Amino acid sequence: MKKFACVALAATLTAQVAAAATTVDNAAIANEKDGANWLSYGRTYSEQRFSPLADINAQNVGNLGVAWYMDLPEHKSLLSTPLVVDGVMYFTGSFAKVIAVDTRTGKELWTYDPKVIDAAGDRGRVMWDSNRGVAYWKGKVFVATGDGRLNAIDAATGQEVWSVMTVDPKLAYFINGAPRVFNGKVIIGNGGTEWGGLRGYVTAYDTETGKQAWRFYTVPGNPADGFEDDAQAMAAKTWTGEWWKHGGGGTVWNGLTYDPAFNRIYIGTGNGSPWNQKIRSPGGGDNLFLCSVVALDADTGKYVWHYQTVPGETWDYNSNMDMVLADLTIDGKPVKAMMHAPKNGFFYVIDRATGKLISAEKIGRATWATHVDMKTGRPVEAPNARYEDGEELVYPGPLGFHNWHAMSFSPMTGLTYIPTHDLPALFTDKGIKPTSWQSPSFQFDPGVDLGREDMPLTIDASVLMAWDPVKKEKVWEQKLPGAWNGGTLATAGNLVFQGRTDGKLVAYRSTDGVPLWMFDMGVGISAPPITYAVDGKQYVALLAGWGGAAASMVGSITAQHGWTYGVHPRRLVVFALDAETKLPKAPPPTFAQPLAQDDFKVDDLLAEQGSFLFQRNCSSCHGGGAVAGGYAPDLRASQAPLYPEAFKEIVIDGSRRQQGMPQFKELSDADLNAIHHYIRRQARKATAAAQSGK
Repeated sequence: MKKFACVALAATLTAQVAAAATTVDNAAIANEKDGANWLSYGRTYSEQRFSPLADINAQNVGNLGVAWYMDLPEHKSLLSTPLVVDGVMYFTGSFAKVIAVDTRTGKELWTYDPKVIDAAGDRGRVMWDSNRGVAYWKGKVFVATGDGRLNAIDAATGQEVWSVMTVDPKLAYFINGAPRVFNGKVIIGNGGTEWGGLRGYVTAYDTETGKQAWRFYTVPGNPADGFEDDAQAMAAKTWTGEWWKHGGGGTVWNGLTYDPAFNRIYIGTGNGSPWNQKIRSPGGGDNLFLCSVVALDADTGKYVWHYQTVPGETWDYNSNMDMVLADLTIDGKPVKAMMHAPKNGFFYVIDRATGKLISAEKIGRATWATHVDMKTGRPVEAPNARYEDGEELVYPGPLGFHNWHAMSFSPMTGLTYIPTHDLPALFTDKGIKPTSWQSPSFQFDPGVDLGREDMPLTIDASVLMAWDPVKKEKVWEQKLPGAWNGGTLATAGNLVFQGRTDGKLVAYRSTDGVPLWMFDMGVGISAPPITYAVDGKQYVALLAGWGGAAASMVGSITAQHGWTYGVHPRRLVVFALDAETKLPKAPPPTFAQPLAQDDFKVDDLLAEQGSFLFQRNCSSCHGGGAVAGGYAPDLRASQAPLYPEAFKEIVIDGSRRQQGMPQFKELSDADLNAIHHYIRRQARKATAAAQSGK
């Protein structure tokens, strides 16, 4: 269905919003019984992603069909959780463009373009096009942009109301997460610690004016400058050396949960800057508040309590994943609990009144630690896990056992549904001298050597897991294809929905995991599904568009699915019972065909130099080992590097900046030549492997 917008439709939406029955405020977002709307990132403040709707259920889900769809050819990565407010859907596409759609007709009402590429300029090299969604509060839609702005939009017209810059634009911060709203405030964090020496923080702004209400830093700054509050002074005691010269890290790029029961905002904090603790805090220490859940007073931003999942982290095991709230009965007593499954392979249940750890169980292969000591709440680390001798194969790798792909919780079954993947990484800092290492400036460098070589794996390393947080046990699991499968949705219809890397949307019976229905979307799925009701009829909606860090950085593990750059459709697809709209057939999976360039002599020394340049400047989009996962062109198969002048126009002169290819003005002709030798070396490895049948 082709999208369109016109003045008449905008006027219709203005009338709809003006007559809307729902005032989206604290009471509305906290309302677990309202299944018609989807008002916040996790549907309600609890972040459970559970819907009370049951018209679509385990008995009739086989009759689900396409009600309508919207092609989105201008977009690339689609990671957004759509919101639905009284029959109007709001979602983000590439570069934080916000689209409003009439769910009754499937027609576009307006599009808001914050022009991120123009605003970012050279900072475009540290961000992707992806954006995970918007927030809604009393007639305004809020979106955070890759270049670091937070913008308020009139929900009726799509016109910008206010805009604030939330970061220092001279630094490598970016934003691709969804804001949250509460008490007339909107909160947002940021990311970027792998590309610069950054200090993490979250900021709350007034929803009416955009004026800053408060800010909380997740790691302490330079002690010589004084500390913002007592929490920073406390945290500084857990750091050593001159950590502030490397920023410290702790960015909050995803996890935000508001708790109306205690009027608190919980933030999930990120990895260190750099990852390698030997560099950023050479004397060790817990390095608060890295890899932690931190509870803040929602009105003042003041520290209340924290729980740290990975003290002194050194593996990128951030805690930016979902923090799901529920009332659980544990040991016969009611507990206002938080459930948290960060990257590190453990599942945590925390008493959110006090921050006390209730349980911490290993749910996947996690070789970095043997268990969590329940007396201290601290992990018991395995010998040599910190790559003390310079190198160690550790599970999980930087993708984590569970990443940002949303888990859901059903109060009906008492189960949490978690998308997982079981992948290791070889952590090595051989050749890196901690005392002389310098934080990068708009280049990828986490302080460990990753991404110069591909792991040529075609592997199914994922499961959808149903975990009982009270009994502390796995109830069921379903094998998933590859790695990087999408988030989940649980419903009162005894269903769990999940989109997969192979392009399939699947409905499982939530009690036992039996697959009941499957639909081929024609492209890999990274976004989570939602459900809502209009005029008494239930719908399920999902954005289909392969994206996220693994699709851009990981190489063969995500390239194996064949979602080659620029080939497959991007769509919003909406399903209903007994609907029969036909979705146009998508091209089959396709795979890059590397060009060997037989008449070119690869200089091994130049290729090795080029491997470091590629890792720092190119791998975050074009893939580890120069194997693209689908986010950007595979340069092994591209003609551009074969022609030095054309390559220079693209990389140094920025001729494709408007298409999302950033400009790298500081690279020299010699640098480009070295990168070319590296690309040709990687291409020959691939063609030789193909010829040998490996």
